Amino acid sequence: MYPHERSLVKQLADKPFALIGVNSDRDIKKLRKVLKDKNLTWRSFQNEQDYGRISESWGVRGWPTLYLIDAEGKIRYANIRGKAIDRGIEKLLGEMGHEVTIKQEKEEKPAKKKDDGEETEEKKDDRKDARQD
Repeated sequence: MYPHERSLVKQLADKPFALIGVNSDRDIKKLRKVLKDKNLTWRSFQNEQDYGRISESWGVRGWPTLYLIDAEGKIRYANIRGKAIDRGIEKLLGEMGHEVTIKQEKEEKPAKKKDDGEETEEKKDDRKDARQD
């Protein structure tokens, strides 16, 4: 999931597009490390806020939950996946006069390190990412 999100941010940098994340991790240090290690450059908010949980306000029942919101702040698409996300973004930007075609970019993966069989946080994160893609 993260490679595709990074690709969207890159491809749509000059368009009226914003990617915003909400993270359910409670450990801020761990969250900051993940944001840095995974190169997540978009705004990311912690779910727990002074006024309550963002997930409760938005009716989120599972992670990840994706919403495409138009320029007027209306949710136009909810819980879409894969190419449907790209088509939804293309449609919404098209309605604003920005014709775009989102390309499916493949991100190069770094060379694998020798696996010693030990379960690390990085391996857990990679498994989590794979399930979300």
